Amino acid sequence: MAGRLSRLADIAVRVEPLPPASGLGGGVAAILTELVGLLERLANGAQSAMIDLRSLPMSPIDRAELQRVLGEGEVQATVDAEGISRIRETRISGLWWVEHRDRQGELIAESIEVARVPEILASAADEIAAGIRALRVQISAAAGVRAC
Repeated sequence: MAGRLSRLADIAVRVEPLPPASGLGGGVAAILTELVGLLERLANGAQSAMIDLRSLPMSPIDRAELQRVLGEGEVQATVDAEGISRIRETRISGLWWVEHRDRQGELIAESIEVARVPEILASAADEIAAGIRALRVQISAAAGVRAC
């Protein structure tokens, strides 16, 4: 049979170069497109949203490119609760880069939150209620001291 390949070495192979690292890879472009949609929904009154970066197949080059495109904003916050959480506003209003680390400093979660204010910074209703009780105790204690 003429033309039939009988050995693996007979298969023609062509090596394609990788796209340049300076451009937006398909994954980064897809994330940015998704962020635009989420921001549009937020601007129109929708709830906050989040993209879990650790669940995405991103290379270190993709991650660096995403960080470069989004840039650094004006606001940064650190929360110390069962490990350190770092919240950074990006250059794009409404996009927040959020990293959560365990007590040993290992990165356990990383996301981009699309929100007016990141959820981790918002006070929970039960925490507000506890704050009210604590203030009432302080007021009562101060009133008791003045009555003496």
